Amino acid sequence: MLQETIARDQPVRRWQDYVVPQCWESFTGDNHAVWDLLFARQVELLGTRIVSPFLDGIDLLRLAHPGVPDVEGLNAILQPRTGWRTVAVPGLVPDNIFFAMLSERVFPVGNFIRTRDQLDYLEAPDCFHDMFGHIPMLAHHDYAEMTRHVGELGCAAIAADQGHKAARLYWHSVEFGLANEHGELKILGAGLASSFGESHLSLESDEVERLPFSVERAVNTPYRHNAFQPRYLVSKSLERTIAEVLALAPEELLDL
Repeated sequence: MLQETIARDQPVRRWQDYVVPQCWESFTGDNHAVWDLLFARQVELLGTRIVSPFLDGIDLLRLAHPGVPDVEGLNAILQPRTGWRTVAVPGLVPDNIFFAMLSERVFPVGNFIRTRDQLDYLEAPDCFHDMFGHIPMLAHHDYAEMTRHVGELGCAAIAADQGHKAARLYWHSVEFGLANEHGELKILGAGLASSFGESHLSLESDEVERLPFSVERAVNTPYRHNAFQPRYLVSKSLERTIAEVLALAPEELLDL
């Protein structure tokens, strides 16, 4: 997830400098059990309340296989399909690095998993959020291209000292977006797909706002990165979200 702050006066670093070994063999039996518990209850909770390409991605990437997935196994399926690959990182990366990764079809995956007392909410994204929440949709060709484009938009926005605009667009689409599918309200964003508590809230609560999605509204709608969201943007369809984001040029983003 992104924080709506862009670090300044940092030494120039490449995104490759943030990549670490996943050290899959270091995950304990309890780590794997936590993944299995999270996976089972989240799949049961989501049912059909998430856009269908997500469920297709779960099957395609064999994420139902017991235990924490290894990045090499994921990449062997994902990269030939959409050109995307995953890399392990120790935690949150700066926004400029994150967007640079996305622009090159690289998705950072935390090399740790939450503990049993953090099942319902975790502020820092772990490998369950990253792999379960994000990676299935990156097996969808058009969505994968949209995410790459968001990376390019983010790089341009940060270069113009307007990184918050790209961060908000990413947040309200890739992380916490909702979309209609066949007349039903569905989860789109990875933050909702991987959250037991907030997936309920986003679809069912009468105490949150649900506003129509547009690129302009997304760019101008602040968000909370350390609590459940007070509002969600709802697209007419997944395809509509993809089309609107792909149509946005960097210079247009800066003018919003």
